Amino acid sequence: MTTLAADKNHTSNGSRRDFLYVATGTAATVGSALAVWPLIDQMNPSEDVLALASTEIDLTSIAIGQAITIVWRGKPVFVRRRTSEEIALAAHTDLEELPDPQLDSERVQRAEWLVLVGICTHLGCIPLGQKGTHPRGEWGGWFCPCHGSHYDTSGRVRKGPAPQNLSVPPYKFITDTTIRIG
Repeated sequence: MTTLAADKNHTSNGSRRDFLYVATGTAATVGSALAVWPLIDQMNPSEDVLALASTEIDLTSIAIGQAITIVWRGKPVFVRRRTSEEIALAAHTDLEELPDPQLDSERVQRAEWLVLVGICTHLGCIPLGQKGTHPRGEWGGWFCPCHGSHYDTSGRVRKGPAPQNLSVPPYKFITDTTIRIG
């Protein structure tokens, strides 16, 4: 009879011990997660950075042939309302002449509006061509004076050391006269 009582007591102690192991492990896991969460959460972008994640632009004040520069995520973004001549030049370019071939229709959502990140793809300079007094390069787009890259009226590299076209940021038309970048 003592053997049966000892086995019953041993089984009871075993399940208590197992419960204590599971409870201690669970408490340690939850405690560790609670201790680590603030460290992980602080890596999320702050509210001021999230506010800059997208920006809306009213296009009504931009005249045909005019360009503006806005700042999005700390980068200059060129918005140009192209003339019919600029659109025609961009649309009728032989792709075999381009170092980074891309159709104009792939770079714009509406032919009249061109939206580009205004950073030269060679060394990160800001090309000239936004103001009427700036040189626009041989193809009427933008010119980077640092190393001589020329871009056409679609922001495609035509000459110089730049390896790629000016990039197109993610944007969409919210209305006929407003775009959201980002």
